[in-house]
Amino acid sequence: MWTYEPRQGRKAATVVCSVSAVVTLTFIFVSYQVIARKYRPQRFSDVVGQEHVTQTLANAITQKRIAHAYLFCGPRGTGKTTVARIFAKCLNCTGGPKVEFDDTDPRCIEITEGRALDVLEIDGASNNGVEQVRELRETCKYSPAHSPYKIYIIDEVHMLSTAAFNALLKTLEEPPAHVKFMFATTDPEKVLPTILSRCQRFDLRRIPAALIVQHLAHIAGLEKVTIDPAALHAIARGADGGMRDAESTLDQLISFCGNTIEEADVLSMFGLAAQSQILGLSQAILAGEIQTALTLLNELAQNGKDLGRLLSDLLSHFRNLLLFQVSRGDLNLLDVSEAEVAAMKAQAPLAGTEALTRVLEVLSDAELRLRDTASKKILLEITALKAIEARNAISLETVLQQLNQLRDTAGSPATAAPTAAPRPAAVRPEPARAPAPQKTIPTTPPAPAPVPAAELPVPASLAELPAGEVDLAGLWTQLVEAVGRVSPFTRSYLVDAAPVSFVKKILVIGYDPEFQDHLGLVDNARNHTLLQTKLAELGHAGSQIKFIKTEARPAPAKPPAATAAPAAPTASPAAAPRSASAAAPKRAESAPVVAAKKAAPVPFSQDTFKNDPLIQKALEIFKGRIVEVRN
Repeated sequence: MWTYEPRQGRKAATVVCSVSAVVTLTFIFVSYQVIARKYRPQRFSDVVGQEHVTQTLANAITQKRIAHAYLFCGPRGTGKTTVARIFAKCLNCTGGPKVEFDDTDPRCIEITEGRALDVLEIDGASNNGVEQVRELRETCKYSPAHSPYKIYIIDEVHMLSTAAFNALLKTLEEPPAHVKFMFATTDPEKVLPTILSRCQRFDLRRIPAALIVQHLAHIAGLEKVTIDPAALHAIARGADGGMRDAESTLDQLISFCGNTIEEADVLSMFGLAAQSQILGLSQAILAGEIQTALTLLNELAQNGKDLGRLLSDLLSHFRNLLLFQVSRGDLNLLDVSEAEVAAMKAQAPLAGTEALTRVLEVLSDAELRLRDTASKKILLEITALKAIEARNAISLETVLQQLNQLRDTAGSPATAAPTAAPRPAAVRPEPARAPAPQKTIPTTPPAPAPVPAAELPVPASLAELPAGEVDLAGLWTQLVEAVGRVSPFTRSYLVDAAPVSFVKKILVIGYDPEFQDHLGLVDNARNHTLLQTKLAELGHAGSQIKFIKTEARPAPAKPPAATAAPAAPTASPAAAPRSASAAAPKRAESAPVVAAKKAAPVPFSQDTFKNDPLIQKALEIFKGRIVEVRN
């Protein structure tokens, strides 16, 4: 019974109401919790693959060396925010700070559920202005409600503006004793250096695939799900080192497949290629099997596989194969399964490190172009062909080494004998200077019978000539022949040159405009040293070499016939005493005559050149062909 008391001036009334019992049924609906949240680590010992971070923080708590600001950075899904929450539990637990806390501690439960008054989690992406930082600075002055510390966890801290960072600097550098800052970011390069210098930085790394497989198998056992080991490896490969991505994938597969999951289910859902298909494609590239490689690519494209992910998997496999070769089978550097190890052992002999490096360059270039191409399938087919060509290619360093070996082999006396006769040097006698008059050398014996100039011997060393006189043509002839015995390649360049002068021990060698391109090939330190050595052997030690470009010269005229076949001496009274003195000039003139005869053009045969053993050997080594032959 209720009595109603009206306002002043109104009558009172009594109201009698009958009350009936009302039964209220309350239904409690428990929402589903995803695997990534259900099995989130709750203490340092539960964190997978980040021992270098958890052990350091545990030691800091034990030694009471707790800093005022921490920065956790790393790829997504590696445990940055999780580690910050566990660290906050260790600091604010009952009786803390301590590493081992009670899971039933009310303070720890509040932090886990995100309702702790003294642990504030802030989203840096939506609270990135100066006003939000100003509010933080005002609230951090107050003491914590019932915990040892007031902790601020700012996620994605790199999203703060520059002004917000600058507003936070003073508080971050000298915060109150009860305040701790914990920052998490996936892009530490965007954080100001002034902020980084005030924090202890911890870099969380990508979790190895083996640890992801082991953790997923543990979760599958708790969820009573049967999953194929190959499917676990496929999930770990697709997660790319992120545990949260792997757990989300497992959660989605359980909804798709039920309590039994196989590798085919994972591959069909996420467009991944099977490990056997990747290994088969890499085997075809290394073996040079073009048809097999294109057939596999066509099958993968028709089955709807992600071609970008396929290219990434190929890159990863060839990278692992290169490390396997360089480390001589050391598996500590690799994160691979047993099937991949067996495949690498079989593929390692098929290519060297240089070939694998070239293949990796081709695949890396294709990965950069993949996002801009209109047809990914065509790009991958072209990439496979280029990778096969790169595997069979010869590096420039190898070509130079084989050229040097070929040159040294051709220049050695043992192999130079059976080769074809070299082309004679086209020596051009100096047209601007007339031969200097030679001094006669008196001899007491009677003059010998006249000998043709072509048969007169050239002095073994030009040092035998009188002082101050140098037979330039003879010197050049001997020098070219001496160089040819050591280096036929250098001699081939000197054939088209001509001596200009030899004054003050400086031999000037000239090239006509027709052969001026030889200057860049012959004018180097090695050829200078070779020519100086041979000049020293011919009696001109300490000489220098200089290559120049000369003007176009007319073809040398043929020597007059009288010089080649001198007339018989006439019988006169004065002939006998002059016979000895006449023989000396003949001997002095023999060297230029021989040089002139040697400088005469010789017939050139293209067949002889093409059949030269040295040319044939070069064509065989470098798989080349003769395009043009010029005399």
